[in-house]
Amino acid sequence: MKVLTFGEMMLRLKPSGFERIQQTNNFEAAYGGAEANVAVSLAQLGHDSAFLTKLPDNPLGEAAIGSLRKYGVDTNYVLRGGPRLGMYFFEKGNGARSTGVVYDRAGSSTATAKASEFNWETLLKDIGIFYFSGITPSISKELENALKAALDYCKAKQIKVVCDLNYRGKMWKPEQAQKVMAELMPFVDVCIANDEDFEAMLGIRAFDGDLSHGIDQKQDFLKGMQEVTKRYPNCKVVASVLRNINSVEQSDWMAILYQNESFYETPTHNINVMEGVAAGDAFGAGLLHAMLNKLDPQESIEFAIAASVLKLSISGDYNLVTETEIRAAMQKGSNARLSR
Repeated sequence: MKVLTFGEMMLRLKPSGFERIQQTNNFEAAYGGAEANVAVSLAQLGHDSAFLTKLPDNPLGEAAIGSLRKYGVDTNYVLRGGPRLGMYFFEKGNGARSTGVVYDRAGSSTATAKASEFNWETLLKDIGIFYFSGITPSISKELENALKAALDYCKAKQIKVVCDLNYRGKMWKPEQAQKVMAELMPFVDVCIANDEDFEAMLGIRAFDGDLSHGIDQKQDFLKGMQEVTKRYPNCKVVASVLRNINSVEQSDWMAILYQNESFYETPTHNINVMEGVAAGDAFGAGLLHAMLNKLDPQESIEFAIAASVLKLSISGDYNLVTETEIRAAMQKGSNARLSR
């Protein structure tokens, strides 16, 4: 079954080591973006995955496409044209100093794309699962309208829809996000909601905003998940990552799944974080892999969180791990042993 992910791809620039943007003379360049990251993960896990975006017809656009092709993603769906590639600057935190992101994506090829450019009858012709995140409709009104048209087509053709709510406070405010998502959620079959996503995107209180004790709020998350399926009966599955973040480098991660009116939870992983970016995308891809392979709910959520925590050990946006490595991480302590 083919999966199509839809969103913006960007150039990521990161200061060397733990340097700050103001002091660095060197930026490490990479490419990524939430939905592109999911497509790469799925391709790495052996799935037929494609990515849809719009990229400039210049060397930066070519390099972005090349980074996807390198890992097996179908890039035939990518539109070309527009003024520029969006960028983001990733400043790695340390100790008490948090990791930070600065966007430079206004006026990008994706942000200036028109809804009419997306021919969904053609784009979704052979697609079994359509994946998007809450970042995509926050980019522009045109992309919001494009998504609405895509979801209408998915419903008509019974294409499964997966949404990672993925709230970005630098992209839009909760009032606007909730208004838009109220129109999109009735089409969603599987919803991924982490931390502030519940309230910011759906207006559902499930988390108090204190990431130092997210796991301790598990019961509130469970109530929030039930409320999602109550408001949006089409949504049969809700998954969440819960975290206790002790510092930039040290945190505890677990996940919960609500499916068929039953809850499933994972053991807690104590993590030494090398780079705290795109772990949520790795979680979504892990969950999709489990769905595509028809794993039972308990195995599904354990696979997803193992994929997620492995991403925290990898530099860049892409989760470059194998299924064997993920399954090793599912076994407590096995990921620390030497692989010979």
